Amino acid sequence: MKFAFVIFIAVFSFSKSFAQSKDVPVFISGKEGHKSYRIPAIISLPNGELLAFAEGRVHGAGDFGDINIVMKRSNDKGETWSALQYVAEFDTLQCGNPAPVVDVTDPAFPNGRLFLFYNTGNNHEGEVRKGKGYKQVWYKTSLDGGRTWTEPTDITLQVHRPNYPQANTAYNFKEDWRTYANTPGHAMQFQSGTYKGRIYVAANHSAGGPQKQAEDYDAHGFYTDDHGKTFQLGASLNIPGSNESMATEISEGRLLFNSRNQKGDIRARIIGISSNGGQTWDTTYFDRNLPDPVCQASILTIGKKNKRNILAFCNAADEKKRDNLTLRISFDDGISWKKSFAIYKNPTQKDAAAYSDIVKVSKKRIGVLYEKDNYSQIVYTTVKWK
Repeated sequence: MKFAFVIFIAVFSFSKSFAQSKDVPVFISGKEGHKSYRIPAIISLPNGELLAFAEGRVHGAGDFGDINIVMKRSNDKGETWSALQYVAEFDTLQCGNPAPVVDVTDPAFPNGRLFLFYNTGNNHEGEVRKGKGYKQVWYKTSLDGGRTWTEPTDITLQVHRPNYPQANTAYNFKEDWRTYANTPGHAMQFQSGTYKGRIYVAANHSAGGPQKQAEDYDAHGFYTDDHGKTFQLGASLNIPGSNESMATEISEGRLLFNSRNQKGDIRARIIGISSNGGQTWDTTYFDRNLPDPVCQASILTIGKKNKRNILAFCNAADEKKRDNLTLRISFDDGISWKKSFAIYKNPTQKDAAAYSDIVKVSKKRIGVLYEKDNYSQIVYTTVKWK
């Protein structure tokens, strides 16, 4: 029996090391002009290059202050990364929540056009919730894989409700939207079905004044069907406390929305399913198979099997703290999660593994960009999932 036990451990250890590559540091706090880097996002370009985005926080790790959106590039599937590139800024104020996506369906740009959605703000989130300040929503585009970018386009009036106030004017409405944030991580584009080509950006807002247990928060999304010319607001989840979110396509051209529960009363992810591209919700529920410590998470469609979409999901799978980063695979549109891979766990480190984003790098491998060891760095690894 002892001999058999030793053999089992050896095989298990080999298979785990074979499945996951080593961590490669991408953004290191204190380097390249910023004391802290937060909020990772990653996408793959049509030519296979990887682009990693983050918030570069100049003076410290706080959510508000002099914050820039920065980017790095990899031409070798994440083994090495370029020097830091500035992508967007808002003077000495907050510029963040990078949400990139490549539009591959616009006939005017047959080689694809890269969109980057992001937010700016003039006050701390807590103060904006009180009506003292505002948030704006912007996007930029690039035709050369992020090497150069257009001037920013302000779409706040199309996707914020009601119109945001000017020059620090206080809100006067009980049900107005106050704070606002795009998805932390990639946005998405429908690849099939009735809504093929629609770019959808998951988001969240607060409505009215601050409420107990963050019940003034609610998640929603916005979308464009004409490649960024105009935007429409999608439905809100109408689940008090739903917050940072990400969306992906499931079978029959439907949308799956995955949200953080800011209330923290149920330590699991909130799910919304839409059959009309996020305009309304067919159903919403808590997925108890996805434990969560009140943190951001990422989700991505990576294939299809038996007419259902294969999904990858990554989060800090611990109900009490930001640790135990885990990648899960679903073969049935997110109904169940049959495979899981433990990416990183460090019980001795505060906030050992927090925000993440994922990208498909090959038929068998998924790239994971994640915050590690109390936000000291953002690193990249790959997992062989089949």
